[in-house]
Amino acid sequence: MTDAPPAFELLPGAARSPVILHVPHSSRAIPADVRAGIVLGDAALERELDHMTDAHTAELAGRASGRAVRTPWRVVNRTSRLVVDPERFPDEREEMTAVGMGAVYTRTSHRAVLRPADTDPRPLVERYFRPYARAMTEAVADRLAATGRAVIVDVHSYPAEALPYELHGGGPRPAVCLGTDAFHTPPGLLAAAHAAFEPCGDTGLDSPFGGAYVPLDFHGKRPEVHALMVEIRRDTYMSEPGGPAGPGLSRLAGALAALVDAVSD
Repeated sequence: MTDAPPAFELLPGAARSPVILHVPHSSRAIPADVRAGIVLGDAALERELDHMTDAHTAELAGRASGRAVRTPWRVVNRTSRLVVDPERFPDEREEMTAVGMGAVYTRTSHRAVLRPADTDPRPLVERYFRPYARAMTEAVADRLAATGRAVIVDVHSYPAEALPYELHGGGPRPAVCLGTDAFHTPPGLLAAAHAAFEPCGDTGLDSPFGGAYVPLDFHGKRPEVHALMVEIRRDTYMSEPGGPAGPGLSRLAGALAALVDAVSD
């Protein structure tokens, strides 16, 4: 855990690339003043970070970017999702609020107390969530202006065994889960993803996690904004929970680069 800025980072890609690799959950960094509002002891917090961090996904996106013919853009969250989760709705629309995991988590992966239930989420939402949302909105708008379209590829991972917080953890847990949006995930993007990740094992749709991230300014409004969530089962590339990456990471980087190449033209 560190106080190192910035809270998130935009890494530029090729001028004519429409692709944004979005990495929201790869960091373990929690600023000291935010840590003070978390009730877990240090050892318990480290265990929670092991469970909830999408370990090595920033490295995965970086390797894929380096291997792609046309370098994609990247937006990488540099603070932990335990600070804020930039992919949650910050209001009553968020279904994960039912288990204490709205934009500002009050419960852990095992449904224990993370923050007091009466924690006011607004200061963290204003400090972290809204600037992040603005940056993603601007990044998408920039790709639309430059190329006429934007392709958001969310890079996530998930555990081989369901954690208690999962609302839909009883379904299939394929090597690669592709999360889709009925408006923003066209058939061509989905077909490209299936083909790209075929060497990495079985792929499935929207289980155990579904949906795809699109900034609210564009959601359901701009069909030229495409989106896909890529959820990689952690045992295919790392030691769980929170351990080092293995050789599977290189194979996945090649697959992600292939997907980037397939949707860049």
